[in-house]
Amino acid sequence: MMNDDTQELDQLQSNYKAAVEVWISAIRDEEALASGDHSVAEIDKWESAHFREEDARTLAKEAKKEYEDALREKFFGF
Repeated sequence: MMNDDTQELDQLQSNYKAAVEVWISAIRDEEALASGDHSVAEIDKWESAHFREEDARTLAKEAKKEYEDALREKFFGF
């Protein structure tokens, strides 16, 4: 049973780290578009990148919460 707990925590931690990496990539994509030319098309791409960054942030926060909840359950029973 202890091994199952560790495997679950390892998976949740891995999910969180992967989600953070996706978020970081989305931030970099958005930042790169902020350095483009000053056209309407570039502004549209920049705004679109912002929404992708927000979505990635949300997924990273959800993965973090799942991991934290599992840690609380393991160490504190709630």
